[in-house]
Amino acid sequence: MILITLVSAAAAPGSAAGGAEEATRESCEVAVAEARQLAAALAEDDPSRYFAERDLHQALVEAGNGEFDDCLDATARATEELRERRHRLKPGERLQVLQPSELPPH
Repeated sequence: MILITLVSAAAAPGSAAGGAEEATRESCEVAVAEARQLAAALAEDDPSRYFAERDLHQALVEAGNGEFDDCLDATARATEELRERRHRLKPGERLQVLQPSELPPH
């Protein structure tokens, strides 16, 4: 459990090494801006960009709630998604994003 926490803190862009410094709104905004630059380098329909943008949205929600540590955690997830490109589609596949009022096709 401690190892995960240390890795997470080290991976958070804009965060102080080892968590010696408290996360702030400014550090969160810088981290989000850096992750957005990475996202902008991918195609708009890239699935990794889609999932990273969801994490960045959550990061901003957390910042709005004053939870700057959680903001940096969400930004770190987005950055990792963008760098590792975990979600890839095979040729001919596409990501189908449903609206809350829609049901998946049977």
